[in-house]
Amino acid sequence: MILKVLGSAGAEFPGYNPPAFLLDKRIMLDAGTIGAKLSAAEQLSVRNILITHSHLDHIKGIPFLADNVIIANGRQSIMLYGIKETLQSLRKNLLNNRIWPDFTKISTSIAPVIRLRQVTPGRTFRIEEYAIRAFPVDHTVPAVGYLVRDAKGKSLLYTGDTGPTFRIWEKAGSVDALVIEVSFPNAMEDLAIKTGHLTPAMLVGEIGKMKETPRKIFITHPKPQFIKQIRKELARIRMQQIEMLQDGRSYRI
Repeated sequence: MILKVLGSAGAEFPGYNPPAFLLDKRIMLDAGTIGAKLSAAEQLSVRNILITHSHLDHIKGIPFLADNVIIANGRQSIMLYGIKETLQSLRKNLLNNRIWPDFTKISTSIAPVIRLRQVTPGRTFRIEEYAIRAFPVDHTVPAVGYLVRDAKGKSLLYTGDTGPTFRIWEKAGSVDALVIEVSFPNAMEDLAIKTGHLTPAMLVGEIGKMKETPRKIFITHPKPQFIKQIRKELARIRMQQIEMLQDGRSYRI
């Protein structure tokens, strides 16, 4: 597995982009950043996007991607996967012909530009050779993380946004790599809890809930204003497998 980071920040600042990850050039995990980081040809190759929740920084790239596809006379549909609440929010609040055109009804030559597929937490579904399951996490809106396994058995667990949680650790089992958020420094734990996020100290608690510590632990979603402090606090944990993701880089799972 190769994970390309299009964006991994918890806010949008110069040089920092909202969360979006391209797995093996085939599957996107969240969609906060697309058009600003992918060429026209790369955008036309996007077919499947797993959405963790409905917050703007995780879906912002979708409407612009759809617009670029239709303008380029692309012949593909983009399948958006998400839980019921997330897809309902996309329909009601984004693809509603007020904020943005409803690209679930605007078609290319073969199908609507965007199709929506509801996923059931805990139930395996497939995209090509990948087996995928969604697991609930605790955030301020209904949200899930995704476990992705390839045909060779390699596994990646992506939490999306979450505060302290339990079910994803109980159900996901052992994984090769974990992508987990840390949004705030330790001194801002109260705000992290209120907004459904983690600090470095809280991260240690979440890792301790896992059955087995992953070989690689990638950190996403830091607020750029606090990234230096977060980096220092992560270093104090003294776990060699912890690494902060960087926009534009690719990582082997």
